[in-house]
Amino acid sequence: MITRANHEVPFRLASLIETGAPDGSEGTWYRYVIMQGTNEITGIRNGPEAEVTHMVQEMVERLNERRIGKTKTRVKPPQEAKKAL
Repeated sequence: MITRANHEVPFRLASLIETGAPDGSEGTWYRYVIMQGTNEITGIRNGPEAEVTHMVQEMVERLNERRIGKTKTRVKPPQEAKKAL
């Protein structure tokens, strides 16, 4: 079995389950779990299931875009030639 570091593994929506509303709130709420290797992000969102699924999927996409940006090989820009004094 090949083990990869968490930063090499993309984020994914692991679960979306209807849950009770927080105290003082009404409506339909969903608990989501986003996984990246052993890392776990949990949260709750209010709204219709399709809308919540869409919002969380967009969040996963943004997290993966940020992850890719951090794992790209960085090339330092050339330094400006020093001016003679």
